[in-house]
Amino acid sequence: MAKEKKAKRKPGACIPWEEKLKELPEISGDEELVKRVWEDIDALGYMYIWQCLLSF
Repeated sequence: MAKEKKAKRKPGACIPWEEKLKELPEISGDEELVKRVWEDIDALGYMYIWQCLLSF
């Protein structure tokens, strides 16, 4: 029997903020602003992928 791998991502996210934060250098400004912008852009990418899948 194969073990099921559970997704650690919340619905609507391609790359969660927690993963992206590990790739970024130290943020010297408003981290909440950067997080909000990242999550908005990431959600748009997720929506685009689903739209492409459903359209064809």
